[in-house]
Amino acid sequence: MGSVHPAPWRRAAVVAALMLAAFTFNTTENLPVGLLSLMADDLRVSLTAVGALVTGYGLAVAVGSLPLAHLTRSVPRRYLMAGLLAVLVAASWLSALTTVSYGLLLAARVATALAQALFWAVMGPVAVGLFPPERRGRIIGLLSVGGSLATVAGVPAGTWLGGHSGWRVPFAVLGALAVVSLVMVAVLLPTSRPRESHAAYGAAPDRRRFAVVLTTTALSVTGAFTGFTYLVAFLDEVSGFGRDAVSAVLLAFGAAGLAGVAAVGPLLDRYPRATLVVPVTGQVLALVGLYAAGSSQTATVVLLMLLGGSVAPAFMATQSQVLLVAPGRTETALAANSAAFNVGVAAGALLGGALLPLTGTRGTFLAGGLLTAVALVVLCRPAAVVTRTAVKESEAGAG
Repeated sequence: MGSVHPAPWRRAAVVAALMLAAFTFNTTENLPVGLLSLMADDLRVSLTAVGALVTGYGLAVAVGSLPLAHLTRSVPRRYLMAGLLAVLVAASWLSALTTVSYGLLLAARVATALAQALFWAVMGPVAVGLFPPERRGRIIGLLSVGGSLATVAGVPAGTWLGGHSGWRVPFAVLGALAVVSLVMVAVLLPTSRPRESHAAYGAAPDRRRFAVVLTTTALSVTGAFTGFTYLVAFLDEVSGFGRDAVSAVLLAFGAAGLAGVAAVGPLLDRYPRATLVVPVTGQVLALVGLYAAGSSQTATVVLLMLLGGSVAPAFMATQSQVLLVAPGRTETALAANSAAFNVGVAAGALLGGALLPLTGTRGTFLAGGLLTAVALVVLCRPAAVVTRTAVKESEAGAG
């Protein structure tokens, strides 16, 4: 159990367990969006109060990521990951109880959010540390597929199940999925100290490059959510889609995101710069294109798929680059990147809301595109380039 180089089947099983856990956490985070009315009616609270279960979740992740990563930096990862998944199990099943009140549900959501904040910071180094350094990008890609499946399959399936069986049932199912991940991690993940893994520290530490990656994350995510937060209104007011068509359009967006992650993941190690620059460029083109051509339904669907195929791979690529250039411990650096992402989500929603009465929904996409263009300029400065040569030199020096 103490070996940090377990058998191949065991490493694969741990990665599969972490992919399932990522899927479960992400589905849990966003599920209330699809069950908004059902939950509000049953709990006898407003739609805004149920919406706070999502916004409060994101805020807890943003606030909790860095402190929790720092506090737990010496805890053996097997025990830490098992503990985080146990929190997910308990909170999911608490949410499914028929006697649960809004206050208890909110408390369960905050507990899950804090567990997720630390899970995303630790998951990458844990999985990458089981494999040779040259496979780090591919492993990050696999973990991102698990998370992206929540948007394409998890939330729609949970919404359907909730509509047929009551909103509590999907949470009970998510708790059961978390038990599977918990058992696999508790049994198969080696009991090793974080410092024993090559993934505990950046492969090519560079404080300036790390700052560029964080800035890119914050600006690009803020840009994306300045418009995307108000997408449903955009589809109605600008593109003329009926209410029945919105779900299909959102499914196309999610499917494109999953396809983008699956396609880019295997390339992260070979093309560390391009796998971030290209998605951020795609996001600029998609957001500005929606502003310019959003009145065309065909163009809207194509551009939204480009947006979906850019946003998810861009964040995955920043996570991969953080593992390369982290100036200290990688879990702390990943926590900072996760916090930047969640701050970007909140800032984008606030900025879009402020612009809405001034520019309309179309203008929010232009503003988002311009913000993302600033991120691209920051990213493309020569000092920001993370080259294959630097990584290879670092690895050669370590050897």
